[in-house]
Amino acid sequence: YLTPPMEHPTEKLNWNLSNKKVHFILFICGGLGAALFSWMLLQHWRWLGLTVLLTFLYSAPKVPLPLFKQLKKIAIGKTIFLALAWTHVTMLFPMVISLKWLPEAAIPYVVSRFFFIYSICILFDYRDLEEDRKEGIKSLITYLHERGIDILFWSSLLVATAATMFLYPEFSIAIIGALILPGVVLAFLYYPSKKNFSDYRFYFVLDGLMMLSAPLLLLIKFVR
Repeated sequence: YLTPPMEHPTEKLNWNLSNKKVHFILFICGGLGAALFSWMLLQHWRWLGLTVLLTFLYSAPKVPLPLFKQLKKIAIGKTIFLALAWTHVTMLFPMVISLKWLPEAAIPYVVSRFFFIYSICILFDYRDLEEDRKEGIKSLITYLHERGIDILFWSSLLVATAATMFLYPEFSIAIIGALILPGVVLAFLYYPSKKNFSDYRFYFVLDGLMMLSAPLLLLIKFVR
């Protein structure tokens, strides 16, 4: 809703700009849903508060007020906040509220998922590189040269893979394979995605990789 017009808008952004009322309605519905389920999970208010903080830190620079615009100057913040928010909401928070204690495997699992999601975020930042520079949004991607971005991506993906391997023997080879496979697919998509900025590629394929392990794990459980 707050994203300003771009010099070369994508199909998705054009739709966003012409359907701001839809976004506002979805915002209201999402806010009501968040309030309802936050009340139901009130005993976990500390973790809910962390969720709100991480989400806010990523979105705040878009709020058209001087105080929030200062957040644009925080180097590397944008991508890390987003990756932390996704990791927290989809992996850490569910474990915290469903388990009485976190197993030893929780640490490598969360590290693995964070760096995998961060690898995906790097491609999104690369796509938005020129626009971020024009808006004064600081991130590692705006500072690094082409080779530096490649090193950052491959290093993040390597850490994600290594952390996943540390889950053995707590998890079976099949489960570890299901967790690693999206990273393998991402590796093959990296260079093509630096040239093709299609909305469908980014919002369907790349974002979809974050949930690919889930159906694979369900399939493994069903086969067993």
